Amino acid sequence: MAKCPVDHGGGQSGDGCPANHNSGSTWTTIFGKGGASTTNPPSLPTDREVSSIPRTTNENWVYPSEAQFFAAMARKNHNPHAADMKAVVPIHNAVNERAWSEIVKWEAGRGGATCGGVKLVNFKGRPNDMSPKARLMTLLGYSAPFDRHDWIVDRCGTRIRYVIDFYTGRGAGVSSNSVSFYLDVRPALDNWGGVKMRFGAVIGDLFATRNSGT
Repeated sequence: MAKCPVDHGGGQSGDGCPANHNSGSTWTTIFGKGGASTTNPPSLPTDREVSSIPRTTNENWVYPSEAQFFAAMARKNHNPHAADMKAVVPIHNAVNERAWSEIVKWEAGRGGATCGGVKLVNFKGRPNDMSPKARLMTLLGYSAPFDRHDWIVDRCGTRIRYVIDFYTGRGAGVSSNSVSFYLDVRPALDNWGGVKMRFGAVIGDLFATRNSGT
C-alpha cells in the first residue's frame, strides 16, 4: 500500500504535502460515502503534483497521488472510493494552494523577499481543536469550520505560526465540481509580531471601508 506522505502527528514528513489527512471525514462528507470500497484500488494514478509552496530545503512540497490519498483515507477507516479520487485530489491541492496564496498576501512587504521569500517549515492538522476566533463566530450563529491547520512559516529565520480555518459552502473561495471552500487564514496571536499584523489588517480594513463609502 502506498504510504501517506503526511505525518499524522503533525510536522513535515519526507517530501509530503502541507495537508491534514487525519480528517478524511471532510472529503467523505462532501462527496458521500457510497458503497463498499477496497484498500487496494486498481489502476489509481501514482503521479504527484509539485506544489508552488517552497520548503526550507530549497525544494517545493509535493502533493499526494490519487493512490496515496486513497490509501491514507482507507487507513483511517474513512471508506474512500477510487472513483472520487480524480475529483478529491485536485480540490485538495487547490485548497492548499489558496491557503499559501493567502499567507503570501499577509507576508508581502515584511522582509521575506530579502532571503528568497517565505517558506513553509511544517504543518499540523488540528480538526478537533477549534480556534478562539472560530469558537466566537459559532457563538454568533455562524457555521463551524470543518477543519483547522496550523502552518509554521519561515521569514528569513523568524518563525510565524498561521492559523487556517476551513469552511464549506460560503463565499467565493476555491471551487471545483460545485464544491466551494472559504479559508480564514491569519497569523496566530502568540507573539507581538502576530498581534501587530492582525491589528494592522483591522485598521486597513476600516480605512478601506470608510474610503469606499465616500
